[in-house]
Amino acid sequence: MQKVLITGANGLVGYYLLQQMISKDFLVMATSRSANRLPFIQTNFHFHNLDYTNKDAVEQLVSQLKPSVIIHCGAISNADECEQNKEGAFLNNVSGTIHLLKAAVAVKAHFVFLSTDFVFSGDEGLHKEGDERKPVNYYGQTKLLAEDEVKQYPFEWTIVRTVLVYGKSIPGRENFVTTTTKRLQNGEPVKIFEDQLRTLTYAEDLAKGIIHIIEKKASGIYHLAGRERLTLYDAALEIARYFKVDESLVIPIKEGDISLVARRPKKTGLNISKAQKELGYEPLSFLEGLQKTFA
Repeated sequence: MQKVLITGANGLVGYYLLQQMISKDFLVMATSRSANRLPFIQTNFHFHNLDYTNKDAVEQLVSQLKPSVIIHCGAISNADECEQNKEGAFLNNVSGTIHLLKAAVAVKAHFVFLSTDFVFSGDEGLHKEGDERKPVNYYGQTKLLAEDEVKQYPFEWTIVRTVLVYGKSIPGRENFVTTTTKRLQNGEPVKIFEDQLRTLTYAEDLAKGIIHIIEKKASGIYHLAGRERLTLYDAALEIARYFKVDESLVIPIKEGDISLVARRPKKTGLNISKAQKELGYEPLSFLEGLQKTFA
């Protein structure tokens, strides 16, 4: 049974990963800085508190558990928060990754790092794995720096870039789709960007793709995202139609219409053809993702 250690397990991606992995031949060791909020009680699931910004704690736990795979999902992913607290963003997104990489060397674990479309400028969109990285905000910059550290890892490594992940609401974790849905169902207007293109990613698809990577021992960089290129406005309209709420509540705006702490790239959809060819990755449509999210 393969031992897998997951950071950020209380988050959305961690939840979906665990949900799938505990039904397979994995011994899953979930970690988070906060108390266990996960509902799983299976015998192949264990939870450990871990602050991955603490180098000694990371070395001690990895040495104790000896995982064959480490999936690093933990991060500060709020772009505005990263801009306002650059020291904290660097500590979590870069230093924490370095601590895990150094600990992973001792057990020669396959290191899987969850990255983001925000490493790109967004000038072109539908980026391929080898495209030039040029982030427009500090969150993207920290992920770029962390990617560079992962690429220096002497054993098997995989970087997984994804886009605006959504799925079922879990304790303490909302996402673009669940937040937008609640506001629309409450009759609240939603101002949303019509000039930002994304390939929104259903969390279950992302989790399946990561498991394929582990099972196939695939290394390098993979883009795991949705297959449709939508503006955030288009996505919100689709949510309104799905729940049959007043579409006029969805109000289109452009980036310059409001003041944001951190810039957002305009066109950050990811090209998933490599993952489709090499991993058999086939994500759901956005409508299908909505149906499963609210089933």
